[in-house]
Amino acid sequence: MKLRNTIAGVALLAAALPAFGQVKINDALTVTGWATGSYQYTKPSPGTYSDSLNLDAALLGATITPAKKTTAVVSVYYRPSAEGGVSPSGSEATLLDAYLSYDCGGGLTLTAGKFLSYLGYESFYNISDNMITLANQSLLGPIPGYHEGFKLDYSPDKTDTMGFSVTDSEYQKPGYAATEGDGEFKHNGGLEAYYTNTAISNLTLWGGVGYETKTKPGVTTDGVVQKFNAKGLPITSSHDVFVVDVWGAYTLDKAGDQIVLEEIYKNGGFGNKGNDWLGYYLYNLPDTKISSWFSISGENVSGGPRYTKYSISPTYTFNPNLAFRLQYSYTKYSKYTIKSANFAGAEVLFKF
Repeated sequence: MKLRNTIAGVALLAAALPAFGQVKINDALTVTGWATGSYQYTKPSPGTYSDSLNLDAALLGATITPAKKTTAVVSVYYRPSAEGGVSPSGSEATLLDAYLSYDCGGGLTLTAGKFLSYLGYESFYNISDNMITLANQSLLGPIPGYHEGFKLDYSPDKTDTMGFSVTDSEYQKPGYAATEGDGEFKHNGGLEAYYTNTAISNLTLWGGVGYETKTKPGVTTDGVVQKFNAKGLPITSSHDVFVVDVWGAYTLDKAGDQIVLEEIYKNGGFGNKGNDWLGYYLYNLPDTKISSWFSISGENVSGGPRYTKYSISPTYTFNPNLAFRLQYSYTKYSKYTIKSANFAGAEVLFKF
């Protein structure tokens, strides 16, 4: 409890600073941070409702430039035990970013350490999401989180960027809320590559792939799947994991109204294969501080459950540091333990 109150207090104090964007301490150090808190209500059918009132997540980070062309990034991340924490033991804080980047020149950057996966239109960070909840990730969880290794990013011109990474694993160590990989290559390793293009005015096109090598049976990672024998009993098997992610974002007008489409395909073997998709539309109410995301999304597990989710999420932005958000979603399931679910929530977002 003491740790929770300390981190929450730091995050809220930092968010109250009258600053815009990152806070520059000196030429070598910049500090940034954010915190989100929400009330969330969910009513499945069949089933009874559940609700929560939490500080959902907070991050306090620093960007250090100790020498020319060299940048280090470190951050501390908080997620309450009420939301599952950041480890199987219920820990609420962890070192999230911890990497060093070097500008090699000619548009090439080398990074080593602990960093976030390239994949996914929707953000890992609550403060950057379009809604209180993600449009997908519910069943397959196709988008990886943090892992350790190295990556190379290359920008040959103003409209093209590409890169690849080699990491300890593509997917998280189980129970760690996507905050770290498995920390070794012995049982599996991860590979990613991506390409993005902005040559067409107002349009961003992005495509990427991820791969996790075959995992030995009995090792608890995302690569291990379950099959069933003739008697219906589960048996442990192993399978590599392959994921493809493509998305495009088009800005419609000067007001910033936007359309986003994304398709994700994942194949990790039995019970871990299928696709996710989403469509987002952003509308900014003219001459106001009100905007709203409208979303339809879905997920299909091959031979298993599927859902379609309809969402609306308006936001009132008081200033660059403070915003208030609402969300309502209706989700329709098939081949699942519940038939449908209603969700409603309200969220406060602080950042500096």
